[in-house]
Amino acid sequence: MFDQTALKALLITAIAGLATTIGSLLGLAVKKESPKFMCSVLGFTAGIMIGISFFELLPSSFEEIGFLKASIAFVAGFIFIFAVDFFIPHEYIGQKERITDKTNQKLLRAGIFVAIGIGIHNLPEGMATFYSFLSDEKIGIAIAVAVAIHNIPEGIAVSVPIYKATRSRKKAFLYSFLSGVAEPVGAVITAIFLLPFLNAVILGYILAAIAGIMTFISIDELVPVSTSYGYSHLPILSFLAGIIVMIASLFLLK
Repeated sequence: MFDQTALKALLITAIAGLATTIGSLLGLAVKKESPKFMCSVLGFTAGIMIGISFFELLPSSFEEIGFLKASIAFVAGFIFIFAVDFFIPHEYIGQKERITDKTNQKLLRAGIFVAIGIGIHNLPEGMATFYSFLSDEKIGIAIAVAVAIHNIPEGIAVSVPIYKATRSRKKAFLYSFLSGVAEPVGAVITAIFLLPFLNAVILGYILAAIAGIMTFISIDELVPVSTSYGYSHLPILSFLAGIIVMIASLFLLK
């Protein structure tokens, strides 16, 4: 049904999405996550995503469809994921869960709603990773790695409140797993319904929209959560390190 490249893209997307299970296992195994480590990882991931967006995806889109059309597609992607986030909000563990942690029932509901929210957010991420891999395998892998890293704290956000509420590791892991499955599901939907219509022009629009999606994720989720841990300059340094690493990798891949 799919060619070898599409199958590779589906596999890479599945691995990135199911990184939530790594977060789930960490959340169940570690009594208290390291704030400094989480701060660094999230800031670094934001730098990676911004670097990919502005040094690779948008320039490629400019070449295919021109500056104005690419810019419009970028804004459209940004607005799309903003709408998803507005109507289906979700939080990382360490934000609202600690404020509203009063009863097991509330914890369970919080964990379930976080899982649903993350699952919905992961659909367009799966599409983005899949299409990026089809455009350029090396860039697709880089995006998949960045998505996988930022999915780890999401897995923690799902598993910890559910485990605390139910004392069931199986349930906590299952909900985290299901929230991550949404990512390869998004890739499969894209492959089945959109892949037959893919061409250079459409790909140009998609790359710019992906840049918009990743930019929103960075500034709305990763950077704010990174700064919330209280280390004033570490998020900035981590963010800069992520951008530098991405620039260096793109330079070496040219």
